[in-house]
Amino acid sequence: MFEKLRIKEHMEVAGAEGQHLGTVDEVKDDRIKLTRTDSEDNMHHYVPLESVDRIDDNRVYLKKDATIPAGLAS
Repeated sequence: MFEKLRIKEHMEVAGAEGQHLGTVDEVKDDRIKLTRTDSEDNMHHYVPLESVDRIDDNRVYLKKDATIPAGLAS
């Protein structure tokens, strides 16, 4: 289990295989708000904290079965 306080602004969000999915803008309630600059539609997207598998260095890794928000660059 991780502590949501360890997730900081500008951390990279990666899929289970390590592919870049976005960048943390902020943690809001039980969701990670991603920056607009990483999305194809230039809008903020959110990832539920329950989708986080682990945090290593400056990277947040999502679980293998995590649902990826629509509109994120692939």
